[in-house]
Amino acid sequence: MAGNITLGAASRSNLLSLQNTTSLIGRTQGRLSTGLKVASALDDASAFFTARSLNNRATDLSAVKGKVDQAISAVSNAVQAIDSASKIVEQIRGIAESAKSAATAAERSTLGNQAELLAVQLNNLINDSSYNGVNLLKATPDNLEVNFNEDSTVELTVAGSNLTASNMGADISTVTNNWGTVGDINADVNEYASALGQLRTASQTFGSNATLLSTRKDFTETLVNTLKEGADKLTLADLNEEGANLLALQTRQQLGINALSLASQSEQAVLSLFR
Repeated sequence: MAGNITLGAASRSNLLSLQNTTSLIGRTQGRLSTGLKVASALDDASAFFTARSLNNRATDLSAVKGKVDQAISAVSNAVQAIDSASKIVEQIRGIAESAKSAATAAERSTLGNQAELLAVQLNNLINDSSYNGVNLLKATPDNLEVNFNEDSTVELTVAGSNLTASNMGADISTVTNNWGTVGDINADVNEYASALGQLRTASQTFGSNATLLSTRKDFTETLVNTLKEGADKLTLADLNEEGANLLALQTRQQLGINALSLASQSEQAVLSLFR
């Protein structure tokens, strides 16, 4: 018949201490393997849920930043298209200046036809200046709505501008009276100058919007990093510290095993006196 095993006070104390040390070793090893000191709400409910909230907001703002980045590309594309359009208008104006010295009306008419063909190419360029389905420069231009936060409560509207040939100056899509006279040419030269001014104004406006968008993108990127760092401080383990803790705990465990063995031997020696 087996009897009950009764541990002495010293053995019980050493055993409890050893069990606690083994538990701490398991926790430390878990932190080292996952890199987390707070892996679940059981570890630290406050830190766990605060970190989750910070990470969730960082994720939402990362999506916002991506859309702002796309908006910057759309606006920058419009600025580049305007730059190209300005070169075409300059080319048309150069043809007009050349036409002033043409010897005959037929020569002026031929040069006028060249100017009108360039105006067609100007329209083609404007119509081809879409980015991801957004065209800020076409005859009925798109507007670009850009949200700056995850709640869509702060936004910027980038208004499009009709920069087709027929909407610049009085209308530069056709020449006046086939440039029958120098007076007709001068009238159109003034319209080309007006068109170039219109293009410069639009470029400055879109450029200002692009700068603002870039500023907001940089701010959002910094905020996302700050939120992630805050979450990491709450949940990530210091691997150097945990490594040192593991070494200390393993040493304590070995000492505990030795102490338990000595306590057991001492108790056995006492019991042997009563046999």
